[in-house]
Amino acid sequence: MDDLPDAVPGAPLVRHATCADLPRVAELAAQHAQYERAAPPVADLADRLAGLLFDGPAPRLVCLLAELPGGEVAGYATCAPVLSTWDGRDYLHLDCLFLAPAHRGLGLGALLMDAVVAEAAGRGMAEVQWQTPAWNEGAIRFYDRLGGRAMEKVRYSLPVSR
Repeated sequence: MDDLPDAVPGAPLVRHATCADLPRVAELAAQHAQYERAAPPVADLADRLAGLLFDGPAPRLVCLLAELPGGEVAGYATCAPVLSTWDGRDYLHLDCLFLAPAHRGLGLGALLMDAVVAEAAGRGMAEVQWQTPAWNEGAIRFYDRLGGRAMEKVRYSLPVSR
């Protein structure tokens, strides 16, 4: 998308993922799952993401990467449009935002969030929503500093096959 914040030479940047990035995204997703005390992602995650990100005229998922000068991908954010029945419009759901531990505290999270907000604005959406585990105090402080508003809810998951 052309509405991502402009890169400054020699500074980290945020860009959309390409197919070549997907092994690194899958690696970061595995680190993210471990950090959040969740089961590891499926073994073929990179292939599944390729279909969601690049198949068809309107891909279902957006993946933004925080890239350091020199090309190392230090983190990612994934988001997708979701319909709000109460508002009668779409919003952008931030599914994941993760930075490799060595790259936290450098402003990369804010760059990723700026890019997510730009993605939503470019799609004509007025809001971004996300969630974080209640125990993740660092993430909560980060989102509060950005001006995010916490909404109390309990998240459920129900397997389709029982």
